[in-house]
Order: sequence, then structure tokens, then C-alpha cells
Amino acid sequence: MEDAHARDIAAIEAAVVALRRTYKRRAPARLAARRGERPVRHGQLPDAVFELLDAIESSAARGETLTVSEAAAVLGVDQPRSSRLTAQALAAGLLRREADHHDGRRSLLALTPEGHDVLLRIRGFRRRVIAEATADWPDTDRATLARLLTRFVRDVDPG
Repeated sequence: MEDAHARDIAAIEAAVVALRRTYKRRAPARLAARRGERPVRHGQLPDAVFELLDAIESSAARGETLTVSEAAAVLGVDQPRSSRLTAQALAAGLLRREADHHDGRRSLLALTPEGHDVLLRIRGFRRRVIAEATADWPDTDRATLARLLTRFVRDVDPG
């Protein structure tokens, strides 16, 4: 018989997998349709391009910059995949390259105003989905989830 600790770990793992699946592939389009909204898209770009934009914005918020190679490490993809994602985002006008003033050989990635706008729309959609899912929750439950989920993410990936 499984003990309570093992059951809790299994439940957390299952929830993480389900949550990841919800935000991957066609799930955002289904969520938008169910809510009577159009999904936030920018052409036919793959979801991984938006993950790249998120990573660049998160780094910038910490006062850091990313190169294509550093973005690959953050996203957990190989450098050629990161290069393809970067090329797609550049072609779509969502990213620009900037010279590194400390090392002229490095090229830094930065969001364009359009890239910022796309991320704001995506973030707004995700937040509306979360707000709707937790609308009937007591404020204390929502606050507890925010605190524990933030802690969990930090502890899973402290880097």
C-alpha cells in the first residue's frame, strides 16, 4: 500500500503533466474557442517561438541578456533548434539582434515592440484562463496556490 507521501508526489507529478499538456500544442486554441475568444497567434509560428520570447523577456526583467546559445540552454534545446526559433522570430519581427557592447563578437537577442505586444496578449489570455479556473475559489486558496506553485517552480529549477 502506498504511503501518503508517495501518493502526494504522484498527484503532483500527474498535475504537472496535465498542466503542461493544457498549455501545449492545440490546447490554447481549444481553451480560447471554449471561452469564445480567438487564440493569440502570430502567423504560423510554433509555440516554441513564444517560449523563446518568454525566456528573453524573463532574462531582461532580471537585467540579463541572452545569445542564441544561452537561449538554447534556457529552453533545453540544442543550439541549431535555438537558431531556427530565433530566425523565425526575427523574420516575424518579434525579435532583433543587438551588438554586445562588452564583446563585439556576441549578438544579443531583444524583443521588438511587436514581440512585447504579442507576449502581453498571450499573458493576458493565460491570466484570463487562470482567473476563470479559480473564480469560485476562496482568496486564501488562490493565494496558497500562487505561493506554493511559485516555490515549487523555484525549487525544481533553482537556476
